[in-house]
Parts: sequence; structure tokens; C-alpha cells
Amino acid sequence: MKRAVALTGVVLLLASACGLTSGSPMVDDVRPGSIGAGEPLKGASLTVTSKEFTEQLILGAIMGIAFEAAGADVLDRTGIQGSIGAREAVKSGDADGMYEYTGTAWITYQGNSEPIADPRAQWEAVREADLRNGLTWLPPAALNNTYALAMNAANAQKYGTKTLSDVAALSKSDPGAVTLCVESEFANRADGLPGMEKAYGMSVPAKNITQMDTGIIYTQVKKGSCTYGEVFTTDGRIRSMNLAVMRDDRKFFPNYNAAPEINSKALKKWPAIEKVLDPVTKKLNNTVAQELNARVDVDGEDPHQVALDWMKAEGFVKEG
Repeated sequence: MKRAVALTGVVLLLASACGLTSGSPMVDDVRPGSIGAGEPLKGASLTVTSKEFTEQLILGAIMGIAFEAAGADVLDRTGIQGSIGAREAVKSGDADGMYEYTGTAWITYQGNSEPIADPRAQWEAVREADLRNGLTWLPPAALNNTYALAMNAANAQKYGTKTLSDVAALSKSDPGAVTLCVESEFANRADGLPGMEKAYGMSVPAKNITQMDTGIIYTQVKKGSCTYGEVFTTDGRIRSMNLAVMRDDRKFFPNYNAAPEINSKALKKWPAIEKVLDPVTKKLNNTVAQELNARVDVDGEDPHQVALDWMKAEGFVKEG
């Protein structure tokens, strides 16, 4: 996942180097729709990248298709393994841009321990810090791929919890009712379960916590094997499985808003990049992300095709 940094920096950099040895031109037959009028990127050769999970593959394709419609030749180097590899590619100039997450940059890359509660302030702080690294962050999307707890419809009706404060109250009034399915990383991270329990005054007994892989969590929550499961707020399985997400009413979890992270030299050479991407970014929110992610993770569709279909449906691009 985007926030996992289990490997050493050396290994990650080697992985990123390996990831950039491959790539293929994007050859979508698109022309300007509501973006790219006048082809302001004509003559540009731009490389887009992403991390390897579904949402990132879709976002990388969206960025590349936008550039194509604006006249650029685009090289697709999406799908780099690990959190750091794709960022290093943009930072070094091996790639020109990607969609990155503000919380990932603030905590993982820039080394801060305390998130900033206000999403815009978080983005501004990240942007200011990364200008020194040769990276420019363009305005963020409402899309916020952060942690949450979710439960199935039957348990939502049974217990009536809607917020994490409600879950904390339930853990005190009926301790046996609060059982959790979580990843091992979430179970041990300061910005995961331990921090959440502290922030909400919640104490869940160890016997009520089961650690498992991400994908299994969703199926176990749907079956009701655990009352609450750790989820990511833009995961398509939330909608497809009709899960109820608990609102983080004390704003404990960091903001992970997606925003274009562009190599500053590339942006200086091709300033139209910002104008091309801004309308697209403004349309990206959690509902859109859940729908697009579900088409890949639930329906088995190709991430690039999902991105292209959405870009056409929104009128951003037209068939060439």
C-alpha cells in the first residue's frame, strides 16, 4: 500500500530504477474535449508514473490521457513497486509527473510525525517543503485515500454507530461487540490502531483484534466475522459490499488527498500542465474513486481502459 515503507532506501531506489527500464508510449486516440483546447502541450514528450496499486494505476492513466489530449507524446511508466520509487522518478526527472498523496509526502517523505488536520493546510505545507526538492504540487483533489473503520449493513443497523466516537462508546458499554479485523501494519502504527485508540479513549482487548491481509478484511467484514474492519476510504469494495464507513469525527487519521506532483523543471518548460490537469483533479473525489477502483478490483477491468472511459464520460477528452 501507499504508506508501507518496509524495504530499505537502497532496495527501493534499486526497485525504482528497475521500474523505469520499462515503459511504452500511450497511444489513445483522443483529442481535446473540455481540456487541452489548442493543444498547449504539442511538442512535449512527457513521462507519467505511478505506484503499483489499482487507484494509482488509474490516476496515472488519467494524467497521461489528459496530456495526450493536450498534444503531448506520453510515455507510460506507471506501476512502480513501493511508495518511494515513483516519487524518486519524478524528483530525478526520469518521469515528469504523478498523482501523489499529501499525507504520504508529509509523513513518509518529509519526515513529520504529526499530520495537519486541515486538508488545504496539509497540502500547502507539503507543497512548500517539496519546492526545495524540485517538485511542484498542483492543487489537490477532494479524493482522500485514508484509513477508516467500516462494518456491514446488518451490524450498522444493529449497533447504530456512525462515528469513531460511537465505536469508542460501544467499546465501553458492550466490550464484546467491538471486534476488529486489521492489517499488521495498522495494528502497530502510531497513525493506526494504537493512535486511534488513544485519540478516542478506546481500549479494545487483544483477543478482539485479528490481523490479516487487506483483501481478506473486506470479505470478513461483509460476512460479519468481525464487527469492524480497517479499510481505505476510496476502495471500491466499500460500495460493492455495501459497507458503512465510520466518520473520523476527531480528525485523527492524516489527510491523504491526491494531487499532481510535477517535476518543477518540466512544469517550468510546459506551464500549461497545470491548466490541463486542474479541471480533472477537481472532479476526483472518494465516490468517483470507489466507482473506478471497483471496476478494476471487483469487475476485473483494465485500469487504463477504466481511466479512458471516465475521461470520455466526463467530456474531458473526445475520441480522435
